[in-house]
Amino acid sequence: MPLPAVTTNVVCMTTSASLPAESTPQASSGDSVTDRLVAANRQYAAEFADPGMDARPVLHVAVVACMDARLDLHKALGLELGDCHTIRNAGGVVTDDTIRSLTISQRALGTRTVILIHHTGCGLESLTEDFRHELEDEVGQRPAWAVEAFRDVDQDVRQSMQRVRTNPFLPHRGDVRGFVFDVHTGLLREIDPAS
Repeated sequence: MPLPAVTTNVVCMTTSASLPAESTPQASSGDSVTDRLVAANRQYAAEFADPGMDARPVLHVAVVACMDARLDLHKALGLELGDCHTIRNAGGVVTDDTIRSLTISQRALGTRTVILIHHTGCGLESLTEDFRHELEDEVGQRPAWAVEAFRDVDQDVRQSMQRVRTNPFLPHRGDVRGFVFDVHTGLLREIDPAS
């Protein structure tokens, strides 16, 4: 698949708020969301043909992004099945588990490029580490993980780029770029790591 020419640092992305009525899985009103998704999978599997692909991404790229449901990464970036590894978490933050996935992606499966995508209006901008304390009060145990909340999305992208570029487990740290997706316009804005 030929790659589109990139002439600016802005890429158009789209979001999807809901499935079209004709693609909504048929289920009775008492079915759970999981039941509806399993029914959709049966429809998908009925027409599925094994693409015969290797587990290695064709474009040798790993995309780290927020789990926000408004980001349709494959469609927005013009990616097809098999083109990339997609690693998603709350905020798209580079955590120890993200590094684990990137290390496997690079060392075992051949990726060379890392793209980081945060977005405007992220839920992590309204949280603090108090979230962990509240959980501890509720369940009697403090989570081992950090919330990774932030106030400045641009700075958090820079921090995530720095975490990738300085991690000794990652052999390919030179081609790392970070972006902020605007949930209202669908555009990616590239973040200068030096600003």
